[in-house]
Amino acid sequence: MNIITTICIVRHGETDWNVQGKLQGQTDIPLNESGKIQARKCGEFLSKDTWDVMISSPLKRAKETAEIIAQLVDSPIILKEEFIEKNFGDAEGMSADEREVAFVDKNYPNQENDEYLRERLLKGLQDIVTEYPDKKVILVAHGAVIHMILRMMSNESIVSKQTKLSNACLSTIKYELNSWIITDFNQVNHLS
Repeated sequence: MNIITTICIVRHGETDWNVQGKLQGQTDIPLNESGKIQARKCGEFLSKDTWDVMISSPLKRAKETAEIIAQLVDSPIILKEEFIEKNFGDAEGMSADEREVAFVDKNYPNQENDEYLRERLLKGLQDIVTEYPDKKVILVAHGAVIHMILRMMSNESIVSKQTKLSNACLSTIKYELNSWIITDFNQVNHLS
């Protein structure tokens, strides 16, 4: 029997720091009004399907996005620390220009190591597959988290470090025959 777990990954809606180009990381910034509208549009789009569970990062911007989606999609929300945004250390709260001046090599002091990020995301995904086999899951997370998941699953062939993920974009991955496949990524048609 072939068990397939489908995960629709939603990037949280827009925040004021997104607009200002500031690196949020684990700084807990709420959605702005545009972000709330984006989350509602995600919910309207996702409500055309049936979902078994919604998992979210506990950070405000992801949790608020999940709560807005949940008003339209009849699904419980479970918060999972594994999907919290990458910690960018000393660069959090800085704009792109400020980061360029302060950290020419893009090596931010005290940031979370990519290996550790990879490990915690793999653990979180494995938990989903174990707890929700043959289920359809919505996962609300963050740019760097989604980026790392897609890069790992595509061996950087589909998604590279340069790929920009939009706020409230949808990416779909499936776990089938003991391997992950990306069925689509960075979809934003539901927002127009």
